[in-house]
Amino acid sequence: MALKPRIYKAKISLADIELNHYENLSLTLAQHPSETLERMMARVLAYCMNAGKSLRFTKGLSSVEEPDIWARTLDNQISLWIDIGEPSYDRIKKACRLSQAVKVYSFNLKSDNWWAKEQEKYKDLRASVFQFHWKGIQALAGLVKRTMDLSVTASDGLLYVSSENGTCEVAWTELQSNEPS
Repeated sequence: MALKPRIYKAKISLADIELNHYENLSLTLAQHPSETLERMMARVLAYCMNAGKSLRFTKGLSSVEEPDIWARTLDNQISLWIDIGEPSYDRIKKACRLSQAVKVYSFNLKSDNWWAKEQEKYKDLRASVFQFHWKGIQALAGLVKRTMDLSVTASDGLLYVSSENGTCEVAWTELQSNEPS
């Protein structure tokens, strides 16, 4: 019998100071049996950084043909493809053909090595690449509960997260910018 995902609920009060975007989000998260809390919370942060764009979580790790998060147009075209982790060049090349915009959010200890190896290949792709700093992601994973009320504020390359379990800061770096015109 296959293992089932673990379900989490998150109510998020989002304030993106730089984009002047404020929103209350109510998310249902399915943690794949092989997914760590750190990766799940990196998905949440990526969602927050792109909120307001008709985003949806996909089957993620359960389907290699889909990103972790996407937005679709009314005619069912993919307008935004978001992958979490360290995807292969071929995967992101394919995503660039399928979607108007592609974003990658790397988050773990091997992130620096992955980017050093892949950045030359990625420079020709129409993809933006970001890196969440690992220590912040670890601290954020420590705040996780099955039902969470979070406050997320984005400003100056930092995500400030507070919950009833505590607070943390997650710094992020833009490794490659390639926003569509």
